[in-house]
Amino acid sequence: MHTHDHSGLQMPDSPAPDRTSRRSWWVFGGFAAAALFLMAVEHRAHLLGWLPWLILAACPLMHLFMHGGHIGHGGGAGKDEK
Repeated sequence: MHTHDHSGLQMPDSPAPDRTSRRSWWVFGGFAAAALFLMAVEHRAHLLGWLPWLILAACPLMHLFMHGGHIGHGGGAGKDEK
């Protein structure tokens, strides 16, 4: 059986997939930034109307998630005092 050595063959130059992928992400990011800016400018009155309600809704959510790291409100003063 005869084997061939193809190590000397070179593939034609083509754009690297990493380069084209990076470029497409930059284009997508530009369009997304423009869309977010236009949405914010055109719907400013609607967003500002919801802002007080969002702040009020954040209070109980922060209380639930921020107090999850300890057992209670005792502070732990009676534990292992030396």
